[in-house]
Amino acid sequence: MDTKDTYNTLEKPGDETLFKDRNSKFFGYAFPIASEEEAKHLLDGLKKQHHSARHWCYAWQIGTERTKHRVNDDGEPSNSAGQPIYGQIQSFDVTNVLVVVVRYFGGTKLGVGGLINAYKTSAQLALQNSVIVEKTINIDYVINFEYKDMNKVMRIIKEHNLKITKQELELSCKIYISVRKKITHKINEVFSPLYEIEIRKLDN
Repeated sequence: MDTKDTYNTLEKPGDETLFKDRNSKFFGYAFPIASEEEAKHLLDGLKKQHHSARHWCYAWQIGTERTKHRVNDDGEPSNSAGQPIYGQIQSFDVTNVLVVVVRYFGGTKLGVGGLINAYKTSAQLALQNSVIVEKTINIDYVINFEYKDMNKVMRIIKEHNLKITKQELELSCKIYISVRKKITHKINEVFSPLYEIEIRKLDN
């Protein structure tokens, strides 16, 4: 059984970095992201900010236990930009992250080897200039119960230090909780004495 229930990501967007090679300028950026849509939105923002640049190459990775990623050379020779950027995401062992390198062409071709080095170095600088934090992998549950059981439910949540993410208190009550992966096996057990409540794992 895989007991690892932590992952590394960025606390906040990193500082802009600059790498130069033969008059070409490579601006590096690293962002924490939660979705592909967020990555697209951030890329659109950088394209507006650097509207006169030649290339906006990037790589992103999303997910904790199952990850998905994408790389984009944006007009540079195949595998000379996106893949070296993604290599740094793997090297720093981070996920839920987007790394973008914006290139202004300086008039001199760098060759594929030079490009690979420039994009790799720029991605490395962007991640070095970011604050990397460790987070726990959590599983979400919803608890359904009647008002009369509110105190009992809240007592269990407090005793086991469970994190409430949302509450819906209408005709009956729903409380959503987020539980660290390695203690999820206890969850049904701690709520089982309250036979009138229903607890259900949510599909993330």
